[in-house]
Amino acid sequence: MIKVRQVKLDVRNNDLKKEIASKLKTNVNNIIDYTITKESIDSRKKPQIFYIYEVNVTLKNENEILKNNHSNDISLYKEEEYSFNDFGSEGIKNRIVIVGSGPSGLFCSYMLSKNGYKPLIIERGSSLEERIKKVNDFWDNNKLDPECNVQFGEGGAGTFSDGKLNTLIKDTNNRMKEVFKTFVKFGSPEDIMYKSKPHIGTDILRDVIKNMRNEIIKLGGEFRFNTKLTSINYENNKLTSIIVNDNEEIKCDVLVLAIGHSSRDTFEMLNKTNLELKAKAFAIGVRVQHKQSMINESQYGKDYYEGLENASYKLTHTCQNNRGVYTFCMCPGGYVVNSSSEEGMLAINGMSYRSRDSKNANSAVIVTISPNDFGNGPLDGMHFQRELEKKTYNICNGKIPTQTFKDYLDNKKSNSFKSVEPLFKGNYDFANLNEIFPDYINESLKEGINNFGKKIKGFNDEDTLISAIESRTSSPIKIIRDENFESSIKGIYPCGEGAGYAGGITSSSIDGIKVFEAIAKKYKRSEIL
Repeated sequence: MIKVRQVKLDVRNNDLKKEIASKLKTNVNNIIDYTITKESIDSRKKPQIFYIYEVNVTLKNENEILKNNHSNDISLYKEEEYSFNDFGSEGIKNRIVIVGSGPSGLFCSYMLSKNGYKPLIIERGSSLEERIKKVNDFWDNNKLDPECNVQFGEGGAGTFSDGKLNTLIKDTNNRMKEVFKTFVKFGSPEDIMYKSKPHIGTDILRDVIKNMRNEIIKLGGEFRFNTKLTSINYENNKLTSIIVNDNEEIKCDVLVLAIGHSSRDTFEMLNKTNLELKAKAFAIGVRVQHKQSMINESQYGKDYYEGLENASYKLTHTCQNNRGVYTFCMCPGGYVVNSSSEEGMLAINGMSYRSRDSKNANSAVIVTISPNDFGNGPLDGMHFQRELEKKTYNICNGKIPTQTFKDYLDNKKSNSFKSVEPLFKGNYDFANLNEIFPDYINESLKEGINNFGKKIKGFNDEDTLISAIESRTSSPIKIIRDENFESSIKGIYPCGEGAGYAGGITSSSIDGIKVFEAIAKKYKRSEIL
């Protein structure tokens, strides 16, 4: 099999096989089969737009093709897959417990289950079926369940998102490939294996999560929903048991903390133990909405081919005050959603379905925040988030505060929408967002959005909608772990985004696999109950 890179195909042309043959300088009849391994869009010469492919090709005369082609884009394909066989020898008395069923907890659980460890997964929120009902009730009737919402429940915060899988981390051990293959195995579209910006969509992701749960149960794992970690017990700095729901003790030698970035009450509990926690940098800002057609025209050209997928973007700017402003979690054809998890506080996020077919694009525009802004105490960043979320809640009595960009610049409350009509999941109202943020954030957001208008025409138009507050971009704390992935209390394995080691579905899933490997390297499979 031969790997071929940089196969260019006009977006209006559907004969990829012919272009592959041309690249290989061979007859199309010599191609037995091919598989797409990468696909991206090149719009640098718009309005002429190309798909750029990397493919694996099976040919009748592979040796001859390789001999006659000297391009760096053509090479022999070598299959690379994830593998792990380094199992440990130490015994274990009690069942491994995993706290949280978001991406990191789910993948750690799945890999442990596949290898015979039969973990117990506890989740403070409800099963997905019940969780969807509670979230919809919150969006429709503002009835918040603090234990089960957009942040908490089966699947984690990513369940009510776009299901984006792009990440900047390097994948030298094929863990990312294993993550994507697992998603496909349990119901994700196969195009996530090769798209440059893969996404599942919140609607498809829900089925994937349920299918993974059922497989884990089939393999001997167990889920307990509505089960909240409320305390941990340890002796001589080694874990002995945990307390759930304030009154039930579970004996436990190995505990995976995959708690998510919004588990603030759990952070407070952990801070009272011997666990080493520290504050970390994160980002805070707003979510902007534009017409998707405007984004498409900017990215693809005025007369763009309508068969193209809705366009996305990623923008960055360094302000005069040296703060970074950047877009985050961009959702083509999506919705802005109320993602609050605490009474009297309000946070938002972006979400889109697999089809990404709504009329609006939305994205977070966020400003970098460091401990210099809020203090170096382990929970100071969390307190900073809460303070701003309380102001956001109060300014519109629990509704999502919204404003046109022109009124934001003019420091006045909006009273009407212009050409961009909002798409929200949850109730909203007009407000002046200047009253929520400290001056340095307001100044940075205004400068950043105006700068982005130079890169995407219309980004800073006066009718651009901005809403607050985008505050759950990443965890405000890090739970310190050593080279063996254990915390300062032995037997506890911090994992995923909530512990400060990931940012998004893919990196969280990969971290779940890493923690599985750390546990499996130490403990015998045969010793697990």
